[in-house]
Amino acid sequence: MKNTFYLAFLLSLFSIAARAQYKQTTSGLQYQIISNTPGEKIKQNDIITFQAVQCTDKDSVLFSTYQQGQPVKAQVRPSANVADLMDIFPLLAVNDSAVVKVPVDSVFKGHETEMPPIFKKGGNIVFKLKILQVQTLEEAMAERNAAMAKMKAEGEKLKAAEAAKLVGYINSNKIVAKTTPSGLRYVIKQAGNKPKPLKGDTIYVNYTGRTLEGKMFDSSIEADAKAGGLNQPGRPYEPISFALGTGRVIPGWDEAFLLMNEGSKAKLIIPSALAYGEYGSGADIPPYAPLVFDVELVKVVRVKHPATIPAAKAPLKKKTAAKKRTAVKKKN
Repeated sequence: MKNTFYLAFLLSLFSIAARAQYKQTTSGLQYQIISNTPGEKIKQNDIITFQAVQCTDKDSVLFSTYQQGQPVKAQVRPSANVADLMDIFPLLAVNDSAVVKVPVDSVFKGHETEMPPIFKKGGNIVFKLKILQVQTLEEAMAERNAAMAKMKAEGEKLKAAEAAKLVGYINSNKIVAKTTPSGLRYVIKQAGNKPKPLKGDTIYVNYTGRTLEGKMFDSSIEADAKAGGLNQPGRPYEPISFALGTGRVIPGWDEAFLLMNEGSKAKLIIPSALAYGEYGSGADIPPYAPLVFDVELVKVVRVKHPATIPAAKAPLKKKTAAKKRTAVKKKN
């Protein structure tokens, strides 16, 4: 609602300014500075943060950072094309607003057939700008580095908390699991009697996934989904298939199913580094969330793998041949 109000206010402000006289750059851009404030103008290489509304000549909004909820951040450089507005930014200072008309014919010069029907020959693409912040490159880099350092520190705290949660989960549930060097923990609950799959084989898997707190977030098994209160409309309840070891699934799965024989059932306890990491996935899987899967390797469709070449045998040593020659001499 707040952004909508600002957008409406901004458009009304620009409509008043539109009746004012426009100036023109050497590249053919028409512009009108609306709220010119005293202050140092933007310079080459400065990092600017600004709001932008892109419209047609008839004020049909094509794009708006207000509606998007995120302003644009860009470095000011020499203009590479008429629509990049780099000829306009050096005319502005922080808190300035401007309307810029970019000729449609210039934007689509040589590509006229690609012009969308919403634009007309001889018309303009209208940009409405508001400069929020101007930083030198050094200031912007310092701000970025500080933000990254803060994120890293917060990440380390979350990793430590995750490790403690994993230990607590395993201890409280008295789980005896094997652990791989990557941190994957797994328990074979039912061993299959067929060979393990190899990288590139297509495997069919049934599974139910939960967080350490027991929140079910996905299942290919209808009974589990109903018991866990999952709402998955239109989902076919059947094993999913994918090529193993090709990055089609989370790393923890690619690793785990290489360790299981066809027909096996297992419990996988997967740290976030082998799952969805620092970003999480959707509302149910937060950042740095370890996951628990009950899985069954239902079927393996094996592809032809390169034959293993046996190691070459070592050549006979010369002294063996020498012994043979000695024996011959003795016989004679």
